[in-house]
Amino acid sequence: MTIEWQPTTEHRAGAVTAESARALHDLLDIESPAPQADDALPILWHWLAFLPEARQSDLGPDGHPRTGGFLPPVGDRVRMYAGGAVTRSGLVRIGEALAKTSGVTSVENKQGRSGELLFVEVDSTFAGENGSLNETSNIVYKQPTPFRPGSLDGDLVDGEWSSGREVSPDPTMLFRFSALTYNAHRIHYDRSYATEIEGYPGLVVHGPLQAILLADVLRSAVPSHTAESFRFRSTAPAFDIDSLQLRLRINADRSEAELAAFSGGRRTMTAKATLTRQTGKSPE
Repeated sequence: MTIEWQPTTEHRAGAVTAESARALHDLLDIESPAPQADDALPILWHWLAFLPEARQSDLGPDGHPRTGGFLPPVGDRVRMYAGGAVTRSGLVRIGEALAKTSGVTSVENKQGRSGELLFVEVDSTFAGENGSLNETSNIVYKQPTPFRPGSLDGDLVDGEWSSGREVSPDPTMLFRFSALTYNAHRIHYDRSYATEIEGYPGLVVHGPLQAILLADVLRSAVPSHTAESFRFRSTAPAFDIDSLQLRLRINADRSEAELAAFSGGRRTMTAKATLTRQTGKSPE
């Protein structure tokens, strides 16, 4: 596939509002008090800001904005969120003004089981008065072939991981997360589209939602520490027809953590985080 397209740099200004942070807090069923303005922003929660911008007429059949502008043209391929990495310096705070700069840094074709895959990497920086974030997002576009589950990958074995949390990602949870992040991808809320058009057995759980749930399990396990970096990778789709098992293991000095999500007998996401003891106002 020849791509006649040149990357551009996008600049935007925004913030994570206290209202959106409280909405995500409620969605995740977090028992601690709801976040307030000027509290430290938990890692990955910057996804509540800088929502996608597209006119309704510019959406494709799958609900995503048509590509060929900021992202390269992909034809009729379907989108999958493959993973990403976030590192931070200082502590961005809820309500803090942020300046975002983004650009596509890599576009690469590879051959996979289901045909040709297009891997797109996007790098973004978020600069604020109290801190900054650097993010790499990995997106994969594949041919529109029916979903094939493949073999089981990483059965959950008791004792390998510390107990974390079990979550039932029902349709209302997926709809609310789609609304919070302005994600119109129909595989997350339109069951007939997900099953009949893209061939999935149920609604697909967002990769970012799984990552945020894992990060929340980590925050609950070590409230005295904060994640300085969080790297995650999707290994298989998770669906609303199965519960999510969220697990973690932390090294002895609490400087690193490894996390995983399991669903339907498969490991659906892996993650690694580096930790530091939190000091100062409003720890996570």
